[in-house]
Amino acid sequence: MLVLLAGIFVVHIATVIMLFVSTIANVWMAGLSSGKTNTSGLWLQCTGGNCGDLRFEEDDLNALKAVQAFMILAIIFSFVSLVMFVVQLFTMEKGKRFYMTGAIMLVCWLFILISVSIYTARFPQYFTSSLDHHGYSFILAWICFCFSFIIGILYLVLRKK
Repeated sequence: MLVLLAGIFVVHIATVIMLFVSTIANVWMAGLSSGKTNTSGLWLQCTGGNCGDLRFEEDDLNALKAVQAFMILAIIFSFVSLVMFVVQLFTMEKGKRFYMTGAIMLVCWLFILISVSIYTARFPQYFTSSLDHHGYSFILAWICFCFSFIIGILYLVLRKK
């Protein structure tokens, strides 16, 4: 049981780090334009090493702000869930379940789902070249989506022994 808890703890820490990286890095979409690498993230758009503000329509800028907000909330809730797990690990009676930790992690899962869904629905039309593709930050966000769901369910099922 101790090995299982340690494994979940390590995966949870990895999820928090990957969420942080996927939110900060500017590689949600990537491609080539005139022989130069073109990347776009949640904060900046970079072409050939020169970065500047994102150039989207006003409606899509509001959607982008929603994606930014939900990704930041996902990081916060994932971190709070990690702290809550450590607190419950040392203060909770034996035989009890990690309900609070699991519930907070599932809220994090929901926030990740909302943010990557909005990004998937609203922004691919800006990248129409056959060389454009989703970048590693976008893929990391989907990996965190899977990990946070699995961790949240495991926290709900596990008992402290």
